Amino acid sequence: MKSDFKIHSVKYNFIMNIILKMSAFIFPLITFPYTSRILLASGNGKIAFASSIINYFMLFASLGIPTYGVKVCAQIRDDKEKLSKTVHELLTINIICMFFSYIVFIIMMLYVPEFKENSILLWINSLNILLSVAGIEWFYQAIEQYDYITFRNILFKVISIILMFLFVHDSNDYIIYGAITIIGTVGSNILNLLRLPRYITFKLLGNYCFKQHLKPIILLFLYSAATTIYTNMDTVMLGFISGDIEVGYYNAAVRIKTILVSLVTALGSVLMPRISYYLQNNMKEQFNQVIKKSFEFIFLASLPLTLYFMFEAQSTIFFLAGTEYAPAIRTMQLIMPSIIFIGIGSVTAWQLLIPLDKNNFTVLGAILGGLINLGINAILIPKCGSTGAAIGTVIAEIMVVCVHALALKDILKQVSIVKDLLKITISVILSTTGYLVFIHLFSIHHAFLRLVATSIIFFSIYGLSLLLLKETLIFDIISSFYNKIKNKRNS
Repeated sequence: MKSDFKIHSVKYNFIMNIILKMSAFIFPLITFPYTSRILLASGNGKIAFASSIINYFMLFASLGIPTYGVKVCAQIRDDKEKLSKTVHELLTINIICMFFSYIVFIIMMLYVPEFKENSILLWINSLNILLSVAGIEWFYQAIEQYDYITFRNILFKVISIILMFLFVHDSNDYIIYGAITIIGTVGSNILNLLRLPRYITFKLLGNYCFKQHLKPIILLFLYSAATTIYTNMDTVMLGFISGDIEVGYYNAAVRIKTILVSLVTALGSVLMPRISYYLQNNMKEQFNQVIKKSFEFIFLASLPLTLYFMFEAQSTIFFLAGTEYAPAIRTMQLIMPSIIFIGIGSVTAWQLLIPLDKNNFTVLGAILGGLINLGINAILIPKCGSTGAAIGTVIAEIMVVCVHALALKDILKQVSIVKDLLKITISVILSTTGYLVFIHLFSIHHAFLRLVATSIIFFSIYGLSLLLLKETLIFDIISSFYNKIKNKRNS
């Protein structure tokens, strides 16, 4: 039985995902300045701490299925019966894991003092576990329904913003805001279940084989576990060692980094199901082209963003969070280089190691990164607080990329982007020079006006330089756009 959903082009899906990622950039620009000033560092710290704790339980509830589900469902998406059977199997495993995760959560709520202190916020945040499992977002990514994913997420983000302005008015409203963030992030997952009968049958098909999924799921779980542990470790350790206020400062820098990372990795999340499909059907030429473009895009986006926001950390923090978050400036500057390595790691892990069934190397990289992060945090957080956590994060991400590169050295030799990387580097140097000349000639003290003026100068020079140097990816996009306009006029 053939599936009857439409698979859009990579360009269409990329545009949809860029819109989604831009919404992830725009909406925090609306909410973050407001909540930072209303809830202050303490309130934001409590929410960040609770969210980090719940992420661990979500990890055990999902058991690697979000990644594995995208890969395996993408490979069989043309056969509705096989697809339905696989979804039944994975969803059953997911529900069982969720049940045990909630049991452990309840036990810890009863016996861990820090959990008792934030019990209401933690219970509310625990809805993330249920909605993430029930939402089976991985299925919609596997069948590349990015237009649905995008519009649905934007709708619920708009609803959450309206609720925020209606109900969050002082620092005591952090619990209400914690509930509203759930609506904005995973509330839309309710629609996923309602929409599911369009794509698969709920009729019991029999002859289910759960065992075939266990080994890859466990390997991906170990990878996700190690990654989640070390990415949330900073916040959790800061919360236990330095308290809510220091977590609030760190969270201000991390939220900005997260927004930028989502833009840099936008292409990768779109391409994973397509790459799995190419590999399954032995389409090596298309596979190599996609990987080359992925690396090119990562450097094209991450290098200028990292440098610009290191330069403008003060203006960014003051504009988004307020002057009382001044201690977060140094933290933001230190954590910005991680954007580059997270971007590279997203390609090596999600587009190469996982589709190529080299999951053991993703696990090894994440474990080593986590151990390094733990050791550096243990040494630096008691002395340096949030800045120590930032240093640990960057070094951990570098270690992860090094492990991936060693595992993929034969494949990476075939993907040469040296010429384009040189063009990108020259463009970054020119844009940095133009930026430094501008701030030397003009002194702008207002944070927002400075960001507007300097970003126009920096990124205009960067874009123009890329065009003049005929950087491949940019030149291909412009040429494709021009040819489409030309064809429409001729027709």
